[in-house]
Amino acid sequence: MRRLTVIEYSRRVSGRLGRIAAMALYRGNRVECNVCSWRGYKFMDDPWHRATRCPRCGNGVRQRLLAAALDLPEYSGLIEHKIVVHFAPEDALRDRLARVAKCYRSADLLDRRVDLRLDIADMREVPEGSVDVLIACDVMEHVRDDRRALAEIYRVLRSGGVAVLTVPQKDNAATTHEDDSITDPVGREIAFGQADHVRIYGADVVERMAAAGFRVDIVDEGRFPVSIVARHVLRPPQLSTKPLATNFRKIYFGSKPPSRLRCGPHCVAGEGQSDAFPSVV
Repeated sequence: MRRLTVIEYSRRVSGRLGRIAAMALYRGNRVECNVCSWRGYKFMDDPWHRATRCPRCGNGVRQRLLAAALDLPEYSGLIEHKIVVHFAPEDALRDRLARVAKCYRSADLLDRRVDLRLDIADMREVPEGSVDVLIACDVMEHVRDDRRALAEIYRVLRSGGVAVLTVPQKDNAATTHEDDSITDPVGREIAFGQADHVRIYGADVVERMAAAGFRVDIVDEGRFPVSIVARHVLRPPQLSTKPLATNFRKIYFGSKPPSRLRCGPHCVAGEGQSDAFPSVV
């Protein structure tokens, strides 16, 4: 495992101390994190939004929105007894999902702490049709060829499987902004919002998923009662004025159509799917 630099260690320690202080300072019962169950008067600020980050687990709006989406009737059984691959997993969400999945594997290209070291755009180690659910929250903006990654996700999913994706999106942007000529970290931060991002998405993320074969369902705060949105802070209480901030988070559920809908008259539904699955590495 890579050793932390002094600066990284200092930031990590100061972050933990800050969260501990916030838990004491923000005592109350006005808001509740539906990921770790912490309750308080308000959440902490993060670099993009005020009062959105849980001081106990560190999760923000997108993680709480995902947790709420998985409690909706249409998705409440999505993870249970399923084979799940979770890219760049957040600790609290990872623990929650692993408890109910049949087989849970965390994945990442660079992080050595995960079960599977995988490139989401080239998952040759994962057999076709071997995964029930693949989760990748705020991963695709780091991937040079996201269309190839979407095709790979589609390949490894079983017939009827589901991809659960989130991406940073510029408010009211119709199209995704990407520019391969921008390669330096400073330029990328200015153009895309973060030094290791290669694009900032627009509403056409749905078209990209559909082009890969997915049927897309969008879950945002509008799917929940106002009281739930306020209680769990499923949208920022105060919208950011930063031009690249994602003020309106969305969870994209991409379903791979059942094979019987794509098969000809002589093929077998589910044909080509595999029960094999890579072991922990």
